[in-house]
Amino acid sequence: MRTARGVVAGLLTPLVIGGVVTSMPAAADPNIDLTAALDRAIDARVAQLDIPGAIVGLYIPGQLEYVKTVGVGDTATAVPMLADYHTRIGSVTKTFTGTAVLQLVDQGRIRLSDPISRYVEGVPSGDDITLDLLGRMRSGLPDFIETDTFMDRLYSEAPLGPDAFAFTPRQLVDAAFEQPVNFAPGAQFQYSNTNAVLLGLVVEKVTGQPLGEYLQQNIFGPLGLAQTSYPSNGVLPGPYTHGYNRASDGTVYDTALWNPSWGDAAGKIVSTLPDLRVWAAALGKGTLLQPDTQARRITGGSTLIPGVEYNFASFTVHGWIGHNGDIPGYTTVVVYLPERDATLVVITNSDIPEPHAAGQIAYEVTSIATPDHLYEVGPQPPLLMDDEG
Repeated sequence: MRTARGVVAGLLTPLVIGGVVTSMPAAADPNIDLTAALDRAIDARVAQLDIPGAIVGLYIPGQLEYVKTVGVGDTATAVPMLADYHTRIGSVTKTFTGTAVLQLVDQGRIRLSDPISRYVEGVPSGDDITLDLLGRMRSGLPDFIETDTFMDRLYSEAPLGPDAFAFTPRQLVDAAFEQPVNFAPGAQFQYSNTNAVLLGLVVEKVTGQPLGEYLQQNIFGPLGLAQTSYPSNGVLPGPYTHGYNRASDGTVYDTALWNPSWGDAAGKIVSTLPDLRVWAAALGKGTLLQPDTQARRITGGSTLIPGVEYNFASFTVHGWIGHNGDIPGYTTVVVYLPERDATLVVITNSDIPEPHAAGQIAYEVTSIATPDHLYEVGPQPPLLMDDEG
């Protein structure tokens, strides 16, 4: 969810303590070196990033079930980070919204070739922007968060409490439409949160349900995601990790109870490591979709760098299918690797480091566990370790 100003990206003096690790037992401990290597790399990267804490889960059936927590969930109390803490998942929300849209396609209620003007009034070039272009970030519509007004309001209003800084989806898209379009529909790729909010409005228009209600009945419930929610305000269910964000003036904020309503269908969801593990596999396998719909979802996208494509409300990174998330105070990576039936979830409670903190940790994990399938979306900062690292 981050803006170009580096505060709300692809959406977020720390104390690092020993992590908690579990791994599958084996008579000869074949994974002990892998587990130790992961421990060292994650500890080193978290220390280098200088973030309060992280949660990492890597699951490779028949080989490894690895869960590690590092650091603290609250810098004020030094409470250790725990694996079941609730967290804000930022743009991973888009994968849920995209799945909801594709379910409606499977039901024959909409088509991806439909223009957005059929469902939402007042969209610039709405007759030419299809639902497919919205999901693939090729609409040309500007992002509602890319304004000075938005950023000023974020830091003046969001800290006031969980009901402050509230928006409706219509207010968000109208703010976007006050800006000029970036390019003609379909001409190129440009990530915009406005696209996902519009898709959420489509779901509400077609089903007659609030998006959160639809998600609960058709995604969260069927998959047993009991700790995943689409919140109405900034109150987080407990237990939760506090998130930390730094404003342009250097002030560090605890963003745990900031209202995420502005994230809407693009970044509003709250979840936990256990639920995200289930979701990553369901997303990557297309569990809730028809096979041909899933195949269409994960292909035909825009190549961002070699090996990295953005498809329909999800990306593929050297074989890993999923999305990252970034909302003030939190970063997340949730991905699935079909070749290994592997799932990787990384959560951090700070969005201050650049680039994406969870993405940097995901890179370290995959460089050790799946070196032929790196989670790599750009140049990675060097990791300086001792001789044993």
